[in-house]
Amino acid sequence: MATKLTTEVLKRFTPLGGLKRQNLEALLKKTSIRKMDGGSTLFKEGDTEKRTFFLVTGGVELKSESGETIPVTGETEIARNALSASLPRKHTARATDNIEFLSIDTDLLDVMLTWDQTGIYEVKELQDNIDPTTTIDDWMTVLLQTQAFHKIPPANIQAIFMRMQQVNHKAGDVIIKQGDEGDFFYVLVRGTCSVTRETPLNKDGIRLAELRIGDTFGEEALISESNRNATITMQSDGSVMRLAKDDFNTLLNEPTLDWVSYEDAKKLVADGAKWLDVRLPSEFESSHEADAINIPLYFIRLKLTALDEGTTYVVCCDTGRRSSAGAFIMNERGFKTKVLKGGLNLSDLS
Repeated sequence: MATKLTTEVLKRFTPLGGLKRQNLEALLKKTSIRKMDGGSTLFKEGDTEKRTFFLVTGGVELKSESGETIPVTGETEIARNALSASLPRKHTARATDNIEFLSIDTDLLDVMLTWDQTGIYEVKELQDNIDPTTTIDDWMTVLLQTQAFHKIPPANIQAIFMRMQQVNHKAGDVIIKQGDEGDFFYVLVRGTCSVTRETPLNKDGIRLAELRIGDTFGEEALISESNRNATITMQSDGSVMRLAKDDFNTLLNEPTLDWVSYEDAKKLVADGAKWLDVRLPSEFESSHEADAINIPLYFIRLKLTALDEGTTYVVCCDTGRRSSAGAFIMNERGFKTKVLKGGLNLSDLS
């Protein structure tokens, strides 16, 4: 009979059992029990994937090239600990019979443990300032699982959540209007939004996307210090959490960006990274790095599926403003980026 995942099951494992109730419940929503047949390999010695594995039921044999063999059986004392937790893995894990196990993102778990143990991540504190109809765990957990948030110091994250303001909207309300100056970063916490962009041939706007709970928007204009490049309209009654521009740049944006010089960027590209130019096609055609990919900033969200998550991208523009905005969006979605410091205007591009 399959094991049902509950907070009680999670509490069996170290260090999950020490998490506060709110954090344990948030983790429960993003975790599931997986199954594997006997004889299959869970991971191999030398693996570096950032996943934390816990054995729920069945048996696993941990074996190293040095000959060390450790049998682990579910619901025993040894199974309370993660399987070969250090990276790179020091053992190969093979299921000796049919097993059930947990696989949790290690970075997410580490961040949650840090907040929990320093006493600065309290969902209740945030809930006190939020409309009770808002499902706080949904949007918070979505944000906490983004790769960008893994790079932010825990104290910054607490400040981000505490400084966010909730604003309720009716269907049809325009939250951001194309051409306006950027003033806030937004997270959609209730309802849905449409994203449209006006063009010379279509004054009513071309529909680009639909936003749902946990989606973020508004960062491009804040980072690049430019006007809004699209209009965001509520499709239903809903709510957003917003963070002021200065707080966004200090607490959220700056810690996530990894700037590199032109010389270092060329070395990265020589080692397998790729140039990603976020300028307009007309700018790109005028001059660009050899073999660069061109995706204009206002299209970056729509074109991410065309990029390889295993590749490092050196994001560039003329000054560094648009490229930093593009890199932030990519970082949120798990891509590895570097940002060309000073932009192509300071390079030897010819």
